[in-house]
Amino acid sequence: MISVVDVYAAREAIAGRLHRTPTFSSATLGAHLKAELFQRTGSFKPRGVLNVLSSLTPEEKERGVISISAGNHAQAVAYCAALEGLDALLVMWESASPTKIAATRGYGATVEVGARDPTEAFARLAVLVEETGRTLVHPFDDPRTIAGQGTVGLEILEDVPDVDTIVVPVGGGGLISGIATAVHGRARVVGVEPELSTAMHSALAAGEPVPVIPASIADGLSAPFAGTNAHAIVRERVDEVVLVSEAEIREGFRFLYERAKLACEPAGAVATAALLAGKVQGGTIVAVVSGGNVDAERASAILASDEG
Repeated sequence: MISVVDVYAAREAIAGRLHRTPTFSSATLGAHLKAELFQRTGSFKPRGVLNVLSSLTPEEKERGVISISAGNHAQAVAYCAALEGLDALLVMWESASPTKIAATRGYGATVEVGARDPTEAFARLAVLVEETGRTLVHPFDDPRTIAGQGTVGLEILEDVPDVDTIVVPVGGGGLISGIATAVHGRARVVGVEPELSTAMHSALAAGEPVPVIPASIADGLSAPFAGTNAHAIVRERVDEVVLVSEAEIREGFRFLYERAKLACEPAGAVATAALLAGKVQGGTIVAVVSGGNVDAERASAILASDEG
């Protein structure tokens, strides 16, 4: 299990190559918003990816890298691999956002889109790792990835030193486990998952990661299972994981667009959704807006409708 020392080391490793994202206050929401949608590639993901790539041996770099993602991690791997001069292959799936697929290719990576869903894509990933010999950059469960995501927590402590509660979107668990490590003993951490994508909630209930079938509009949280390392950290260092409905996610999405002027994606809105729904309370609160990669059609459809 990683420690805060690893998170500080990650900050040194990625220093100067990524943005230090801003934290805004929202009087209407009664909370602060950590705007990770302003990070390079539009999400928090490059923090963990760049920390992993900076630790690879010359031989591991020579083999090229491979990973899997609905889009945000894919874009981060493609972007960071280009920074490091590495060849990258990304496994995605048929229902992934065309905008995210195009952006990943635009950063210079090769993309395979043959799998029907996340479960099938992870199976395909295992085959390709064996066949190609590429170095795997795991989207959420490598300790180096987790440490890199934890740098979000360090910035929150600096920007809002009196923070009591940090509310974090949860997919496979890399972001929340990193933040929980960074702020352990300094603030409560509450995770938020969609009711239709419960990788971490199901793992906590079962006592170990179990397969789920993600089906939420918050595609950035569509992990088919929680990470083993992430689950262990969440179990020990996270205070609670709550669930939000699809209607609540849409309401959070609309709030961030219309009131906070943050062009987020549905996954980035789940922490705000939990606050609006009254599912999280706790003094001075920071909600993480984890990403802003959403295609125009989906964004306009949510904004145009007042239905859940």
